[in-house]
Amino acid sequence: MSEVPATDPTARREAGAASSAASPAAAAWGAAPLPPGAWLGVLGGGQLGRMFCQAAQALGYRVAVLDPDESCPAGMVADAHIRAAYDDAAGLDRLAQRCAAVTTEFENVPADSLRRLARSRITTPSGDAVAVAQDRLAEKSYIQAAGVPVAAHAAIRCAADVDACPDALFPGILKTVRFGYDGKGQVRVASRDEARQAFGALRGVPCILEALQPLDHEISVVVARDLRGRAVSYPPSRNVHRDGILALAVADGSVPAGIADQARGHALSLADHLDYHGVLCVEFFVLRDGRVLANEMAPRPHNSGHYTQDGCLVSQFEQQARIMAGLPLGDTALLRPAAMLNLLGDLWFDAQGRRREPDWAGVLAVPGTRLHLYAKSEARRARKMGHVNILGADAAQLRERIARVSAVLGLPDADA
Repeated sequence: MSEVPATDPTARREAGAASSAASPAAAAWGAAPLPPGAWLGVLGGGQLGRMFCQAAQALGYRVAVLDPDESCPAGMVADAHIRAAYDDAAGLDRLAQRCAAVTTEFENVPADSLRRLARSRITTPSGDAVAVAQDRLAEKSYIQAAGVPVAAHAAIRCAADVDACPDALFPGILKTVRFGYDGKGQVRVASRDEARQAFGALRGVPCILEALQPLDHEISVVVARDLRGRAVSYPPSRNVHRDGILALAVADGSVPAGIADQARGHALSLADHLDYHGVLCVEFFVLRDGRVLANEMAPRPHNSGHYTQDGCLVSQFEQQARIMAGLPLGDTALLRPAAMLNLLGDLWFDAQGRRREPDWAGVLAVPGTRLHLYAKSEARRARKMGHVNILGADAAQLRERIARVSAVLGLPDADA
């Protein structure tokens, strides 16, 4: 473990449910905001941590990142980089000594690390909230307890559980309970026999079987909830996935008002139920009959919310910093129709597998585009390397620009 300097719409509640009166987060309710120059900390050195650093620094704060990778994207821009494992007690204590408040940039950080930090520092989100998001079964239970509908499902802990599943769960998707993301740890199964085979292929780890839904499209909502329980939500984005990875998120007002209101209400209810502090993304299935079902949540800023960097006055990353510092929540209104186009490592290879640099000049020649690259040292297929935010005067112009950028990059023209 070592530490080095960096080298290079709408308010919800005025007060939330009380946390432990002894917790630093609870004590911070009545405290003055952290002044510029104070230190904020983040567990995780990936691209989300990098964008958090940049947003916090724009507000005048200094940022320390804890991550074991000496060349992590966030460490390159942070004011200090503590090189340590996420469960390294000495590293965590050093982060706590330096920083007044700490957050995380990914949900698979050990929940106990956040609990350790929370003994002495404002920690958003809490280790308990992150632990819920790390377990698909616990997540489903919390979502339902908040009064938010989910798809029919069953726990699969052994082969006998597959045999006991109701027929209504087929066809379905078998997912590992833990550590699944970007399509990993998920298998579509048409029948009980296929589910048995898939469970074996997943090495018998605890799973959840969810019934496939008559899906029309997918949307997500990003919520920001502060230490006093006040919350705001961003306009929902309509999302397109390829191979289980988000390819495009479009926030252009095309989600019908009734569906948007349902989704935003559900996301805010879930944040209230969890007594959540920080930025939370909830992904939803919109069914062909108009019903809205919660799919999963991410206790952090999310790919689908990257459009807020250029499409809103205050981005999801600035909200994260504001909450930690005790500042007022920012405006979430959409300034112009906006979209986020994900850039995966596949773009760095031609049809013959030879490495190449994408045509960034061609991308930036399209009006209304802003390029965000993550400074990752190596491009790999399916690895998130950056994104392009695209703005338009209206939905039609936005889609025309999405098509132009996609053509420059050789991507299929995805219609959200």
